[in-house]
Amino acid sequence: MARRGNVQPIFVRLETAAKLLDMTPKEFADLVNHGSLPGPCKIGTHQRWSVEQIKAIVDGTAIRLEDEFEA
Repeated sequence: MARRGNVQPIFVRLETAAKLLDMTPKEFADLVNHGSLPGPCKIGTHQRWSVEQIKAIVDGTAIRLEDEFEA
């Protein structure tokens, strides 16, 4: 992931999020649409993906809300 000065991005564009997982933007978007990856957050008119959420999924530390709260 490209660094801008000494700032590490916490939210990234679709293309950068896909690069984090060595995927094409289409592959990444397909997994988002399928529900396998989290969707973007809206920041004004921009859509950005959380780097921490992506890392948590890869690390296996992500919490799925439906698993956390069973009826």
